[in-house]
Amino acid sequence: MLGSSAFIPALLVPAMGGTDGDKARVMQTLLFVAGIKTLVQALFGTRLPAVVGGSFAYVVPIAYIINDSSLQRISSDHERFIHTMRAIQGALIVASSIQIILGYSQVWGLFSRFFSPLGMAPVVGLLGLGMFQRGFPQLGNCIEIGLPMLLLVIGLTQYLKHVRPFKDVPIFERFPILICVSFVWIYAIILTASGAYRHKPPHTQHSCRTDQANLISTAPWFKFPYPLQWGPPTFSAGHSFAMMSAVLVSMVESTGAYLAASRLAIATPPPAYVLSRGIGWQGIGVLLDGLFGTGTGSTVLVENVGLLGLTRVGSRRVVQVSAGFMIFFSVLGKFGAVFASIPVPIYAALHCVLFGLVAAVGLSFLQFTNMNSMRNLMITGLSLFLGISIPQFFVQYWDARHYGLVHTNAGWFNAFLNTVFMSPATVGLIIAVFMDNTVEVERSKKDRGMPWWVKFRTFRGDNRNEEFYTLPFNLNRFFPPT
Repeated sequence: MLGSSAFIPALLVPAMGGTDGDKARVMQTLLFVAGIKTLVQALFGTRLPAVVGGSFAYVVPIAYIINDSSLQRISSDHERFIHTMRAIQGALIVASSIQIILGYSQVWGLFSRFFSPLGMAPVVGLLGLGMFQRGFPQLGNCIEIGLPMLLLVIGLTQYLKHVRPFKDVPIFERFPILICVSFVWIYAIILTASGAYRHKPPHTQHSCRTDQANLISTAPWFKFPYPLQWGPPTFSAGHSFAMMSAVLVSMVESTGAYLAASRLAIATPPPAYVLSRGIGWQGIGVLLDGLFGTGTGSTVLVENVGLLGLTRVGSRRVVQVSAGFMIFFSVLGKFGAVFASIPVPIYAALHCVLFGLVAAVGLSFLQFTNMNSMRNLMITGLSLFLGISIPQFFVQYWDARHYGLVHTNAGWFNAFLNTVFMSPATVGLIIAVFMDNTVEVERSKKDRGMPWWVKFRTFRGDNRNEEFYTLPFNLNRFFPPT
């Protein structure tokens, strides 16, 4: 997740007028809050081994806030950065209320009753397929680093996974990421030190060099992020409405990620009550983003869901310990900055494998449906194709200063619609769930996979739900499942 934690501030902070020091501080704050949110979600939320981190769904509404005319008129870059960060904080705080209300009121759980294996297969599949721009296109920016990384990951996880240099320790199956990143990172450092990129174009140097991030030198040795560290948030109705679109998109993406995580962790699909509980805690996570000033909102990270399948480690305890490491690396800034300086093509190579795994998990839901049915084929094919095609159409028109394909005089309205239709999973859910619940519904219950799915709708529907989703410390006495 360090890839996202570094990339989002690197993308947004300079546009806000921030310096490299501001970028390092935002990265630390993002990682610190992500550790807290992951720990809380694994303990009291869905209790699935899912990592919560920064979301790219918030980029469009944040770009709208950054380019607000009242903020652009500020001449001092530092002052503009501070005022923009406060505006983003205020929008996140207000928008988080939508997620908190929909979660804890059980409304999102009630809406999830319209889901079926047929409707969720495209949604989860598009979580992976919709990330194709973060795969080989970024890997290709430095092919001499990215391609060896991709081949090494595939080789270790598929061809050498049964090789055990140390007795009874499946090193290549459990630690492929650590091994591959270490070797390729050292290889990239050697290339940089030898002067291989000395006379290359700026774009190539930015993608390939290990000393271009400027994060290590600007990151403090010790910095403890705290609420309102940028000053009191400012509130604007337009900014808040724009941010609500990203909150809705992150809810859809997180729902799909929870279903994928449950499948890879060998758990039952989360019941409606558990799903609502997770969404509610995620809303509190967005509230923390607004209070601490992470510069973006949060969602369940798809790459970490794929990691469950790659390493076959689906323990929530592992994720809880990992959350502690996230907090540790964020407080000791130099350590986190070292890892965040890894070239992007190395992450892109991992994304090719991890996002592909999540896409495959989504398609695996189709085994519970009748794919000899032309109705099911139409819904699946249409939602998958339009789920990729429509967002790509919106993306090619999107420009941070012109707010994309939807371009009216109301900037918040532009940001709202562009955010929703630039999300493959959201477009897929709109099409798949609508068609699945309106086309020959009664005649197709068995074809949709409902006999298998219906027992997981309620907490008491399957005995295994109690094992997977019961709250710790005997808290179910005070919050009984429904």
